[in-house]
Amino acid sequence: MRQARGLAAAATLALLASGCSLVGSESDEATDASDASATADSSGSAAGGTVTLVTHDSFYLPKKLIKQFESETGYTLELRSVGDAGSLTSQLVLTQDDPIGDVAFGVDNTFGSRALDNDVFAPADLDLPDGVAEHALPGDDDGTMVAVDDASVCVNVDTAWFDEQGIEPPTTLDDLTDPTYEDLFVTSGATTSSPGFAFLLTTIAAYGDDWQSYWSDLLDNGAKVDRGWEDAYQVDFTAGGGNGDRPIVLSYDSSPAFTTDGEGGTTTAALLDTCFQQTEYAGVLTNAENPEGAQAVLTWLTSDAVQAALPESMYVFPVVEGTALPTDWAQFAVQPDDPWTVDPADVAENRDTWLADWQDVVSR
Repeated sequence: MRQARGLAAAATLALLASGCSLVGSESDEATDASDASATADSSGSAAGGTVTLVTHDSFYLPKKLIKQFESETGYTLELRSVGDAGSLTSQLVLTQDDPIGDVAFGVDNTFGSRALDNDVFAPADLDLPDGVAEHALPGDDDGTMVAVDDASVCVNVDTAWFDEQGIEPPTTLDDLTDPTYEDLFVTSGATTSSPGFAFLLTTIAAYGDDWQSYWSDLLDNGAKVDRGWEDAYQVDFTAGGGNGDRPIVLSYDSSPAFTTDGEGGTTTAALLDTCFQQTEYAGVLTNAENPEGAQAVLTWLTSDAVQAALPESMYVFPVVEGTALPTDWAQFAVQPDDPWTVDPADVAENRDTWLADWQDVVSR
């Protein structure tokens, strides 16, 4: 029973960490385009033209919301995905003079400074809903990047496994180096996965110049480093999709909402003292052909309807204040009060060095 629930949870959560596109098949897209065109024609508002939204591969919103946007604004929305958040940022920087779209979504706080330094985004002249400004990217004094969602990468534990073994689960980063938890933790690599890099940043924030020593202690205590989140969660985690033997895994603060036991509880928990917050932003691209359409997309992404759809569509938390969460999220997807952070400018300056040093430590 637990394994079946784990399979369902892992399949759902994989969409968040793997970068798999859910936009649909070519035939689906053709049908959607035809439907949208018909809607615009019938409303007499087709003069808005096309607005191109550039995203990472994990972007997904229900088709009805996209059709609603097109019907209400007169714009036809074209989606263009270009890989993960890092690839997206690189493409936006390289094409800054001749952008590949009008508006972009998916640059997060670990890549935001690079976008700012290269003038990727133009100022967003919008009246934003309550809550959005609280997630502003440090250093974005011109308000070019609009927060859309956030989520935190956190260590998760299989609480059912620990109950069965009669062992208290860990609660802190320090606990992961305790012999009590030897050979029990699995994480994804910092050079090969977004959550893995976020965990590296967590340890840098927590231990400063001693972070490499912490990683040495972590590895000496039997921590396993997998290539990606899917291997760690689906294969090695005891509450994941396979026959894993490690009850401590790197995942997300939302993960426990997907491991409910059918009896009003959940079999996993996120360790809120180990979390690193990731916020995703959208912005009008500098030199966009359709800046008015881009502004309309920003308004749409921060609308009540889109914000309410984010948890079950992209498995992230809305940023607009007062947005209701799904029942399981409200009960089990607990966000940290004080997540670890690293200044985006420091990330931009030190990313390559940190990754090279991390690779040296795990290769010893």
